[in-house]
Amino acid sequence: MEGGPVSELFLLSERQMERIRPFFPLAHGVPPVDDRRVLSGIVYVIRNGLQWKDAPQAYGLHKT
Repeated sequence: MEGGPVSELFLLSERQMERIRPFFPLAHGVPPVDDRRVLSGIVYVIRNGLQWKDAPQAYGLHKT
């Protein structure tokens, strides 16, 4: 699938992110990623019955 701009894709709201942020693990020496983009991609994949590699590229590489 071709990835479009993130604005056209499903994204968790800021309110949703604030509610789940306390459950995020601390990053120990791992380069930071856009948590909102990655988590939104996970929800998108689950809702659509896809594998990560089949999700739009805007959610990030399937090796994320």
